[in-house]
Amino acid sequence: MKFLLVFDFDHTIIDENSDTWIVKCAPEKKLPNGLRNSYQPGHWTEYMGRVFVYLGDNGVKEDEMKRTMTTIPFTAGMIDLLGFIGENKELFDCIIVSDSNTVFIDWILKAADCHKVFDEVFTNPAAFSSTGYLTVQHFHAHHCAKCPKNLCKTKALKEFLDKQLERGVNYTQIVYIGDGGNDLCPVMFLKKSDIAMPRQGYTLEKKISQLAQSLSPVQCSVLVWSSAIDIMSYLKLLIKE
Repeated sequence: MKFLLVFDFDHTIIDENSDTWIVKCAPEKKLPNGLRNSYQPGHWTEYMGRVFVYLGDNGVKEDEMKRTMTTIPFTAGMIDLLGFIGENKELFDCIIVSDSNTVFIDWILKAADCHKVFDEVFTNPAAFSSTGYLTVQHFHAHHCAKCPKNLCKTKALKEFLDKQLERGVNYTQIVYIGDGGNDLCPVMFLKKSDIAMPRQGYTLEKKISQLAQSLSPVQCSVLVWSSAIDIMSYLKLLIKE
């Protein structure tokens, strides 16, 4: 008996969007209008690339970015939940699939000392260049029309599951915890025995209920959460069964 927990990162593990939080490092804590308005739907990674260039041009260094990013609050109850998962790692494999980037996620999890809970993190690769600028790349290429250009979370999840199967690991249930529109694709991939846990009041919950209203509901069970304590209560029940 092993369960797979799949977490989104922004507005799920942390209570903010890491990509917009970094703007606190910009002069006057805001971006020029031209840059702000340059975002095109489906091309967030390219937009963030321009934001990082702007920060670099304005002399924002790695240590200042790191200091700022590690002040992001975690979602209510999340540290307790991650502690609980950590204590029960023999039952839970735990991964992150996120449209953030490796540098931000690494900084934030390590600062809170909860990085060891996660077996793998699937997100856009980022690194500092020799000139000290943060650069970000697409996670992968894919052909899914529903997802942004740089990341189809279903593809990332499927590849992980295939790799685990080759190692002889088959999960009793997948629990998918997220909040955003780009979490709908992987939720639609889940089977009847799996469970989606959308955050209350966020886009994913709204999209799942729209599907139910149009009589094409998702296959998996759905359990809404507002605090990570709700998620922990469910996992405790799962273990008891």
